[in-house]
Amino acid sequence: MRRMRLATLSGYLLHGQFSARGCLRSRATTLPAGLRKTITPAFSTTQARAVQTESVSPASDAPPVHVPLRKQLKDEAKKQKSAGKKKKKNVNNQVVEGWELTVGIEIHAQLNTARKLFSPASTSFNDDPNTHVAYFDLATPGSQPIFQKETLIPALRAALALNCDIQHVSRFDRKHYFHWDQPSGYQITQYYEPFARNGRITLQSRDGIAAEDGDGVSIGIKQIQMEQDTAKTLAQPGDTHWVDFNRVGVPLIEIITLPEIHHPATAAALVRKVQILLNAVDACVLGMEAGGLRADVNVSVRRTDDPSAPLGMRTEIKNLSSFKAVEDAIIAERDRQIAVLNAGEVVRGETRGWSIGSTETRKLRDKEGEVDYRYMPDPDLAPVVIGDDLVSHLRENMGELPDAEVDELMDKFALTSKDALSLVALDGGMRVEYFWNVVNALTARLGSDSPEHLPCFQLAANWILHELGRLTSDRSDDDAQDLGFTEDGKCQRVPIEHLTDILFYLHQRQITSKIAKELLWVVFRARVPDEYPTVQAVIEKENLWFHELSDAEYAELADAAVEGQDEVVRQFADYAQYPQGKLMFLVGRMIRLGSEERIDPRNAERIMKAALEEKYVPAVKSQG
Repeated sequence: MRRMRLATLSGYLLHGQFSARGCLRSRATTLPAGLRKTITPAFSTTQARAVQTESVSPASDAPPVHVPLRKQLKDEAKKQKSAGKKKKKNVNNQVVEGWELTVGIEIHAQLNTARKLFSPASTSFNDDPNTHVAYFDLATPGSQPIFQKETLIPALRAALALNCDIQHVSRFDRKHYFHWDQPSGYQITQYYEPFARNGRITLQSRDGIAAEDGDGVSIGIKQIQMEQDTAKTLAQPGDTHWVDFNRVGVPLIEIITLPEIHHPATAAALVRKVQILLNAVDACVLGMEAGGLRADVNVSVRRTDDPSAPLGMRTEIKNLSSFKAVEDAIIAERDRQIAVLNAGEVVRGETRGWSIGSTETRKLRDKEGEVDYRYMPDPDLAPVVIGDDLVSHLRENMGELPDAEVDELMDKFALTSKDALSLVALDGGMRVEYFWNVVNALTARLGSDSPEHLPCFQLAANWILHELGRLTSDRSDDDAQDLGFTEDGKCQRVPIEHLTDILFYLHQRQITSKIAKELLWVVFRARVPDEYPTVQAVIEKENLWFHELSDAEYAELADAAVEGQDEVVRQFADYAQYPQGKLMFLVGRMIRLGSEERIDPRNAERIMKAALEEKYVPAVKSQG
């Protein structure tokens, strides 16, 4: 490709203009007048503009409609069904007999920094497009990269969390390629001398690895390198793309694993575990669901009859944006490569893509290599020298990592591994901080954290995981979908003291579970403290205290519930397995016939079971 004139490059970057000559092969075009504004340096608050990459009819001013992931999956499933394609039914899709799968993963994570990697422009995730752009971000002639030292701190925290060896000296390289999302024509990365090497991450069965990996597996990390992110491309109707340069230069780390993964579920579990770790050490801003973490997977297969044979030709699947996509894409690509080899053909090195709900990967381009990218040391950047004192300080102040916290939750509160993992992972670790605060408040109310109070703390974990989740679920008709957790473990929508009151009264059986859930909604909708000063005030004013029936009153209800249910009672006289379902049917009749607000279902079940055993079943047997 011939050298591009400076005026042509300037017109493309600053005004969205293309020359009809040269390699671009497009007729000249300019932005619509309303969008053609001058890019301002960093920290500008001028009105956003967008860059068009091809000439089409002007797009609507309305912003693109966001389609939820769940709806995308449903729509894609409908398309597959109408096209006669269905996902393969496979009891165990983790292995294919006679074949070995090998996977390596490259994870790109946006660092939690205030500035970009090589410019003073602030990082921006929700601001108007093209409002946080410095001259160097656009490769403006004469601009130079200035390494922002503070971006190194979250990168080091991430490397330490992944058990890496921090390199005393690291250097930056240029990775050359031409695309509109990288104005300079190259990306600055650390290909040859990264800042961290030789890490290792341990996955346990509770992390969701494949059953074939047993109780746990350890995956090596080859290196972690710092690099620039690219611009964000926004597809518009037709062949138009808008480019948001706010993301250019945002600092990333690329985590490169060794090819030691052999099952798709384990690959997905690794990406999930990395996200949890990065959140725990405050290294990563956003997770996969918000676009702050992306994964590329390298997939190859070989026959198991020759263990000494070299690994097969690998293909790379780019930009996977969910844990499910990681697993599904690996399965699809594995099956494709096996089919190719079984047909006597050759697997070619390619870069492939994956769409939500797909059953097959698709070819994007031939696989680039080191020669294609023309790596070279960046002459404008000095080496990065990392002192041992900095590494030691960060290591000593790392805090408790997720695995240790999960173990503590399981040991201290007898939580299941699933619940403990969910508490630690949700809301970037803020929900588990909220849990600890509620536990502390309950301990103060109960007088101690002795073992007899364990059910109360388990109740708190269950509510914080599930009942709070229902407040913001799709079934909720409430407009506010954010609970408002903070890093110090507080919750704006359900303050600690109010949830503590509800759980304390529920544990002491002073209110019923139904009333407790209604009180939670009252708190969530801010009626406490707007209308009532406290939860106790709501209970007293609305007369919601639990005044339970006596055993004699329960017995009368049991008699009324059994009346006319002779066929049901006979099932308790002769059974191979106790008819628990029928017992609960009779208990349900008791609750419907009585005053629900005065009935404890557990006591109702106890009284009904005793009545059957002592009165009704003997009567049935005597008749028989």
